[in-house]
Amino acid sequence: MLTLPRGLYAVLDDGCRPDLSLAEQARLLAAAGLRVAQVRCKRSPGRAGWEAVRDAVRVLRDAGVVALVNDRVDWALLSRADGVHVGDDDLPPREVRRLLGPDRLVGVTVRNAAGAREAAAAGASYVGLGPVFATRTKEVLAPVLGLERLGAEVRGSPLPVVAIGGIGLASVTEVARTGVHGVAVASDLWAGGDLPARVQALQRGFLLGETPRP
Repeated sequence: MLTLPRGLYAVLDDGCRPDLSLAEQARLLAAAGLRVAQVRCKRSPGRAGWEAVRDAVRVLRDAGVVALVNDRVDWALLSRADGVHVGDDDLPPREVRRLLGPDRLVGVTVRNAAGAREAAAAGASYVGLGPVFATRTKEVLAPVLGLERLGAEVRGSPLPVVAIGGIGLASVTEVARTGVHGVAVASDLWAGGDLPARVQALQRGFLLGETPRP
């Protein structure tokens, strides 16, 4: 079974950089030294969306990057992605695991440790927990956790936790200190104009605060 790399978990989003295709984003991020990425396509439904995701997954996998697809289990299967990440409105995690089999990664968005325990029982590999901070990348109706609450929920989770929501270079070290397995970053990847430097800085920031789980 695949394992989820620790540290920076990039989110390729067709809304963050509409001037770049998802495949172009994937190529740039892979060249910058990324280890794991989720491909999220909300603006192009149907065939166009599928083709965009397929092409991005191909670029990532060819570069040795662990590639996950947001929401769409069918797209993950067809593109031969390494796994899928699902939320409240998607297929239940137990059904996702049944469809993907035992060897691929299944991520589930949760809001607390109780949700993480339910996801573990359903066969999830890891959980995305948040929102840690307010985010403008996507609309999230759940309340913001903050760092103290995040740490408490991480300690109660039986699965590796990827912190999600509003995380960037200014906060990545403090988030890492809560004991999370990884940090999901979307729009902040593209801040500053120098992508390789930004990716390296985010990875270094995580390592500075990293606290191994017992």
